[in-house]
Amino acid sequence: MTANGVDRARQALGARLRELRRTAGLDGREFSSAAGWHWSKTSRVELGKQRPSRDDLAVWCRLCDAELALPDLLAALQNVEAQWQEWRRVTAGGHARRQRRGIELESRARSLRTYSTILIPGLLQTEPYARAVLTQCIRFLGTRDDLDDAVTARLHRQRILHRGDHRLVQLIDQAALHTRVGGRAVVAGQLQHLLDIGFGNPRLLLGVVPLGAGFVYTTTSFDLLDRRTALVETLSAELTITTPSELALYEKAWAGLYEQAVFGEHARALITAAQHHSSGPASYSDTSCNRPRPESAR
Repeated sequence: MTANGVDRARQALGARLRELRRTAGLDGREFSSAAGWHWSKTSRVELGKQRPSRDDLAVWCRLCDAELALPDLLAALQNVEAQWQEWRRVTAGGHARRQRRGIELESRARSLRTYSTILIPGLLQTEPYARAVLTQCIRFLGTRDDLDDAVTARLHRQRILHRGDHRLVQLIDQAALHTRVGGRAVVAGQLQHLLDIGFGNPRLLLGVVPLGAGFVYTTTSFDLLDRRTALVETLSAELTITTPSELALYEKAWAGLYEQAVFGEHARALITAAQHHSSGPASYSDTSCNRPRPESAR
């Protein structure tokens, strides 16, 4: 997360605290006196210039008669403190480190649900597909090139498909079946892999959200680990969400997607159709020479 992003998250927390104080009918000085700290601290917290402690939040909720808000506030504080992580910082030690972190998180969860919009989820990727994806990540982010170790670690994560008592539900947008990753042969092999491993595994339920599915209020891929954590990858950061009210929204989005997904033979048919498409005549042409340059390059 960028410094501006951290500031915005802290300001959002401060705004929520200011709202609680005002709803309780307390002005800043009255509240500060009751809390036992200088009024300037209240001002700095509410403006997002100072991060409150957990004890501060408990005092705040007690004075505002808003103890029910404390769990959400504590989770929001946790996000401000630690849960936004710069991709450059996450991958400073290499992408393999990020993959090993995934192993640790997934091993602790009994239920793992993934919704993927543009790529086949990592737990279902072939070696060539994973290599192509991670190559692009390293190139785009400009991080240290530890491609071989990262691919090995990503494939190691897939042991969860065959060990333990985990329950995995993987929902893939139909469009992701057609995303060109590493060339047509790589995509064709990846789709065959889905047909080979995606059905008949009692630990795994694989679904496809058809192109004609109705709009669900979500904009990106996400993972749900049990009902306590959501992992959301953005272009520049990874967000770990633990706030109960935010988790409820991801659960709601998941329910809408799951309701419209198809499974079993219907999902297999969509994957097979994508496989036939990938092995047919090229459906795209290189028109890059005719494209106008982006504004940033002018």
